[in-house]
Amino acid sequence: MASRYNIVDDAALHLLLADLNVDLGPMPTRYNLAPTDQVPVIHHWEGNRIVSDMRWWLVPNWSDGPSTKYPMFNARSETLDDSRAYKGCFRHKRCIIPAHSFVGWKENEQQKTPILFSAVDRAMAFAGIWDYWSDGIQHVLSCAIVTTLAAPELAQFQQRMPLMLTIEQANQWLDTKQDTRGLQSLFKPSLAYPLQIAAIDPGFGSPQNKEAPILIGGPIILSI
Repeated sequence: MASRYNIVDDAALHLLLADLNVDLGPMPTRYNLAPTDQVPVIHHWEGNRIVSDMRWWLVPNWSDGPSTKYPMFNARSETLDDSRAYKGCFRHKRCIIPAHSFVGWKENEQQKTPILFSAVDRAMAFAGIWDYWSDGIQHVLSCAIVTTLAAPELAQFQQRMPLMLTIEQANQWLDTKQDTRGLQSLFKPSLAYPLQIAAIDPGFGSPQNKEAPILIGGPIILSI
């Protein structure tokens, strides 16, 4: 799953944005992004591909408004076609959520150790869905990260992972003319690119900690 991630304003991020045809200046570096935080999202709006800050916890347009009653910061790929909350967004409001790394937790009998998963020499493109809710006074853009079963290389750490896409796949995901049946092949539990993993300081477990993660072990490369 994805419950924390980081985004860094560097050359890798701007290369990703350029490859996705998004013209954008500096983007704030943000560490330990957590559900309900505002996060940058690439999406279509009035025929243009833009970047908007959105609430990372989906607020369906038909709902009563922002809530944390049900966990809607992740959307399982298996339920996108069937869920009332997701199916309309899956068909018409797909987005890309840029990231440099995400955090999972490896559990043992004593504790949960946070593990940092980073792409090697590139920024990540997470598949997402978004929606727009308004009561006429309040206006909320919101999103959820699409997750799949973990690739075999990650299975020892967690059962699910964010759906990570290549540039070609990300452009396909964003294509509003793309039928959802043509997207099913993207949900296979496999890595889109090599990942580097490392244990990080347990203090990163607090969503109030917005400092850069501190590695407490040497990184391991997971190849594809």
